[in-house]
Amino acid sequence: MNGLPAKSGLKLAAGDKVTVTIPPPPPSDLVAEDIHLNIVYEDNDLMVIDKPAGMTVHPAPGHPIGTLANAILSHLSYIPDAGDLRPGIVHRLDRDTSGLIIVAKHVVAHANLAAQFKSRSVVKVYQALVKGRLAPETGAIEAPIGRDTSDRKRMAVVGEGEGRSARTKYRVLKYVGNNSLLEVMLETGRTHQIRVHLAAIGFPVVGDAVYGSKSPYIDRQFLHAALISFNLPSNGERVEFKSPLPADLEKALDEIR
Repeated sequence: MNGLPAKSGLKLAAGDKVTVTIPPPPPSDLVAEDIHLNIVYEDNDLMVIDKPAGMTVHPAPGHPIGTLANAILSHLSYIPDAGDLRPGIVHRLDRDTSGLIIVAKHVVAHANLAAQFKSRSVVKVYQALVKGRLAPETGAIEAPIGRDTSDRKRMAVVGEGEGRSARTKYRVLKYVGNNSLLEVMLETGRTHQIRVHLAAIGFPVVGDAVYGSKSPYIDRQFLHAALISFNLPSNGERVEFKSPLPADLEKALDEIR
């Protein structure tokens, strides 16, 4: 204080000058990896990445490396705190869900995007193939989601007051054999929300071995984040990005037909 070290408990007087030195954060335990990313948009604040199926978003038990977080580390303009295994990650996609995900490149952009998600101004649209011919062709599923009491690795529709509110809107794009190709819009962002809600009404996602059953046509769940729309942190401009169905999902559709 006033150019000299201050002792703990020192009382300030009018006119005193206090200088605070904030040390840099310790380096993160996360390791940057040279992994190809399909970047569909990038500016000084963020990237929009088309994530392939099979890539985990951030390190987790059984997946310590090879994640999206490892791949984006070299793109960030800040050093993550030690132990921060989710630098830049604003939202997430399941490991076997493909499609668009936003990654913030610095903490201010992260805060801005997180606020947009909290206010539900971010629009996320998925495509999903479900077992059965879903009717009516448009509708909404509104049911709280929480941990499955019989299996903590799963989520489930639970009673009122036992989980978090969740709402999923859907529209049938077309029927494919005895299946329905849906456009699904999330109004909330709960873990496994689309998969849990669709399974709860008796139309599980094709290939979803956790909430339904495996499929002979595809080795993962037929779920793709096809569109995302939000406001750019830099100027508030509304932007929208789309991703077509990847080859493995198109092939599954052809084989089912």
